[in-house]
Amino acid sequence: MTLGRAWVSVVLCAPLLAHAQFDKTPWPRSQATPKMDMVDVQGQRWTSADLKGRVVVLNFWATWCGPCKEEMPSLQALHKGRVDGQSDATHAVVIGINVKETASTVRRFMSAQHLDLPVVLDAQGDLTRQWGVRIYPTTVLIGPDGQARWRVVGEVDWNGPISRAWLHDLRVQPVSQAVRHP
Repeated sequence: MTLGRAWVSVVLCAPLLAHAQFDKTPWPRSQATPKMDMVDVQGQRWTSADLKGRVVVLNFWATWCGPCKEEMPSLQALHKGRVDGQSDATHAVVIGINVKETASTVRRFMSAQHLDLPVVLDAQGDLTRQWGVRIYPTTVLIGPDGQARWRVVGEVDWNGPISRAWLHDLRVQPVSQAVRHP
């Protein structure tokens, strides 16, 4: 390949790479889905048993994380069950897991950003470790059967067609098929 062709390849591929803001991988088959029993900052308890039958979007984030802040409005819209001002048929339960920040910091951030989605404080990082999260934001997509199906690392537009298709697929695919389709 000549230098000219290499430069053209870089120029043509760079915009594609710029849009790849996330990495979606199947939840490891050898890793059990951690049981959920947590209370959000509003005082609501969330358990695996209560969430069974629902698609769950479990998002690990922090207020100091730029990509986390960027995706929050789309998570809020998903929480409200609305996309582009209309009701959304792929409504999922959205739960934010704030990693190692104080309740006052999180509440201030939520108020400033007009967020009312459920947020659980993970003050010691225990939930983060249980779910194998190392990078923020990381989102775990859980099927109606209560099993984690996908791990998405990086910022996602939860109002976009790609993420809406993921949520739809979670709702309709049995667990044995879900991990076969990236």
